[in-house]
Amino acid sequence: MDSIRTAVGIIGNSIAFLLFLSPVPTFIQIWRGSVEEYSPVPYLATFINCALWVPYGCPFVHPKSLLVITINGAGFAIEAVYIALFITFCQTRQRKMKLAAIVAAELVSVAALAVLVLNLAHTTKLRSAIVGPICMVRNIIMYGAPLSVMGGVIRTRSVEYMPLFLSLASFANGVCWTAYALFKFDLDIFVPNLIGAALGLIQLVLYAMYYNATQRILAERRVQQQNI
Repeated sequence: MDSIRTAVGIIGNSIAFLLFLSPVPTFIQIWRGSVEEYSPVPYLATFINCALWVPYGCPFVHPKSLLVITINGAGFAIEAVYIALFITFCQTRQRKMKLAAIVAAELVSVAALAVLVLNLAHTTKLRSAIVGPICMVRNIIMYGAPLSVMGGVIRTRSVEYMPLFLSLASFANGVCWTAYALFKFDLDIFVPNLIGAALGLIQLVLYAMYYNATQRILAERRVQQQNI
C-alpha cells in the first residue's frame, strides 16, 4: 500500500510541476508586453500556499512527507519568478508597490508561524495539528483564486484571460492528490484537493462553453486592428 501511495505521490508531483509551469506561455506574453488584464491573484495564492506546505512537509513537523516538501519547494521558487515578472511589468508604480507589500507581509507571516510552532509545540503530532489546518485553508484559497477570473469569463463570455493549461493542470493535480490522501487518510491534503478538482472541472466546463465565443471576439478584434 505504501509503495502504491508513493507512486501516486510521484505522479502527483509530476502533475503539480506541470501545474506550476503551465503559466509559462502567459508570462512569455507578459514579457513581450505588459500584464494587461491578467490577475496576479492565482500566482500570489500559489506562492503562499507552497511557502506554507514546505514547513508542513519537514520531518520536524510532519514526518515521512518528502514528496510534499520537494514539490512545494519547487513551486515556491517557480511562483517567486512569476511574481517578480508580474511586478516588473505592471503598468503602474502603485500596483507594483501593492503586490510587493502583499508578498512581504505573507512571507513574514509564514516565518512567524514557523518560529512560533517550533518553539511552542514540542511534538510532531501537535505541530502537524497546528500547521495542517492552516495549510488546508490556504490550499483551498489557492484553488479558489481563479474564481475571480471565472467570474470575468462569465461576464465577458471570453476565456482569453483564463489559460487552458492552468485549468487542466489544476484539475489533474486536484484529482491525483485527492487519491494520494486516501491511501493513508490525510484530511489536510484530501479536503483542499477534492475542492481543487471540482473547481478545475468547472473551469474546464467554462472553457468549453465560451471557447467559440472567444474565437469570434479575437477575430473581430483582429479585423478592427487591420482597419485602423
